[in-house]
Amino acid sequence: MLLRYFQDHGTFERGYIIVLMSAGTATSTRTKIPHPATESLDLATIMRTLGDPVRLEIVRLLADDRPRVCGELSTALDIPASTGSYHLKLLREAGVTRTQAQGTLRLISLRRDDLEARFPGLVDVLTR
Repeated sequence: MLLRYFQDHGTFERGYIIVLMSAGTATSTRTKIPHPATESLDLATIMRTLGDPVRLEIVRLLADDRPRVCGELSTALDIPASTGSYHLKLLREAGVTRTQAQGTLRLISLRRDDLEARFPGLVDVLTR
């Protein structure tokens, strides 16, 4: 909308638009990504979430405790990025994974310690 205003009124200056867009981007990457507390993790919710083969495979890929970016997981599973993002969102909301913002990247890791504290042995069973 702002870009359209400048184009219509003949005062379009690229530098100004870039500054506005950069400021908006910088603000949005500082947003904290919500995760459920360890004590609120629910076994039924976790098992229902992991009932999908793609999500279970994501957990198995993350079992080596190496954080991965979203695109890396989507590529490994040969699924579109939008599909990968959807599955990762469900895993995060169930408390299975942790998403950490690092600039414009999102690092995904398994919440192994939290899951182990709440449901001992669960991660080992899931990652066999």
